[in-house]
Parts: sequence; C-alpha cells; structure tokens
Amino acid sequence: MKPVPRVSTRGYYDLTTGKTLKTNSYYLYPKKDFSNLIGSNDLAIMIHGLRNDNAGAIAKVLLAKKQLHKLGYRHPIIGFSYDSNTAGAHLIKYAKRSLAVGQIIAKKNGHNLGKFIEDFKLSSPSTKIRLMGHSLGSQVILSTMEYLSKKKQNFGIIDSVYLFGASITEDVPSSKKYGKIINNIVDKKILNYYAPTDEVLFWADNEKYVRGPLGLKGAVGKPVPKYSQKLVKPKNHRFASYIVTLRSFS
Repeated sequence: MKPVPRVSTRGYYDLTTGKTLKTNSYYLYPKKDFSNLIGSNDLAIMIHGLRNDNAGAIAKVLLAKKQLHKLGYRHPIIGFSYDSNTAGAHLIKYAKRSLAVGQIIAKKNGHNLGKFIEDFKLSSPSTKIRLMGHSLGSQVILSTMEYLSKKKQNFGIIDSVYLFGASITEDVPSSKKYGKIINNIVDKKILNYYAPTDEVLFWADNEKYVRGPLGLKGAVGKPVPKYSQKLVKPKNHRFASYIVTLRSFS
C-alpha cells in the first residue's frame, strides 16, 4: 500500500507529562510526496483525536479520503500525526490525567501545524487549505489558528474548517478572543458537526473533564458569522461514525 503523506510531530512530546522533547517544527513523511502537493488547488489536512498512535492517524486519513472521494473531492488529503496516545488513556483511573496531558500536547501542536501551513503556503500560495479535526483534533486546530493569528500576513490563510465531535468548549465561536481569531484566519467558514448523543463527550462533560464540549450541544452565545453547525446522529464518538454524516465538502 502506498504510504499516506503526513506531517508528523511523533516523539516531540512526553506521553506522560506533555513536556516538549524536540524543538524542530515537524517532519514530513514521505518527504518526496510533499513536493507533488505544490501547486494543488486544494489541500485537506486531517487531524485525529486522543488515543491515536501513528497507525490510528493513518486510518483517520483513509476514512476521510474514502468519504471525500464519494462526495467528489479530488484533491490531496494528508494527515497531521501527533502524540495523542498519552499514557493510561485506555484506563478509567488515568482518564482525567491522560486527557489533561493530551490537551497540553494538542495546544503545543498548534505551533507545529501552524508552521507547516505557513511554510507550505510560501511554496504554494494559491492552494486552499481545509482542516478537518476530530475530538481533541479540534484543540490542535484552535491552537493552530491562535498561532497563525499573530501575523497579519496569515489572515485568511485557512480556507475552511470542519469539526467532528469537538472537545473544545461551546463558548469558543462566540468568545471575544477566539471569535476574532476565527474571523481573521478562516477565509470562508468553520463548520461544526455536533451530536447530543455522543457518549464520550457526554461523559467528559458529566465528569467535568471538558466543561460544555462544542461537539455535544453546539455553540452558546452569538457565534461569529463564519461559524455554522450541523446536528448529526453518529453511532458513537469514533471518527468513522462522524465522517459518514458529512454530506458536502466545499
């Protein structure tokens, strides 16, 4: 099977503490595939959630690719693979700690993904970049936008954002701070697929691990105009269940 092109920061952060271990921004795999992306009209980047090792990251790109191809999207789809398989994430007694470490790592990766987007746009300025994030991947995207917003030349650098089962909080799209960031960095739209039936987000909210996840009941307050949301009914919290609810990608 042909390798799935991905931007990776695997091994950059400690899986038990979230401590930074490497300071270089990212590496590309396979590197030669990325030169073929230059000049593309469009580029979609899939960002996975918690409890995904490298194989899990690859699987999420393949799921996205399958659905987007069904919808007629014929542009490159790559992955962003980061250290989300935090220590003890599969054990209830360590769930809170592993999620907290995962959130630290996701926030730090905003710098890494943001740097890749800046670098790629320098070599391919006309390519429209679309981000897709599942669960904790929504935090990576939010932190990426925050990183990019520090430079005026990055305004409008991301064409669109698609969130599935997002674990960031429900006040983000209407908050003064993040509303401004979204307006500045996203050119067209940010679309949130939310599900009140999502058992993992319900549990996280109930246990107060994530207070009011955006992916559970949608946004509160008055979100920025570029934000919209869709109520969906996935079978469960897994990305495989969410991606099949996607009906258009443009």
